[in-house]
Amino acid sequence: MLNYSLQLWRKHQKEWSPLEAKYAKYRLLWLIGELGEVIDIIKKDGEKAIMRNQSVRTKLIKEITDCYMYLADTLHCYKVTSKEFSQIYHQKMQYNLKREYKKRKYLKQDEELAEERAR
Repeated sequence: MLNYSLQLWRKHQKEWSPLEAKYAKYRLLWLIGELGEVIDIIKKDGEKAIMRNQSVRTKLIKEITDCYMYLADTLHCYKVTSKEFSQIYHQKMQYNLKREYKKRKYLKQDEELAEERAR
């Protein structure tokens, strides 16, 4: 997937900022914007539609793909290779698998909203 983002950047490198560390913060800002679009779909369409309606599901996945694109661009800005990322990802996940997580306490409003959507 990192290769696709690099191909896309190469195609548009005359219009887009360089893949350099000083521009990484802008990729992260665009990533945050895309995360907002993911959140909008979840809020507006809800979990049921995402799970049952292929059109809504596809729209969500496309926005998540945009998020990944900006994350991959950020990795490119810092010259992180696929091998390096995979290695550290594996190490971090192995660590996380050994951790004991505490149950999260959700706000009452979140529970009420989830119950309302389930109806």
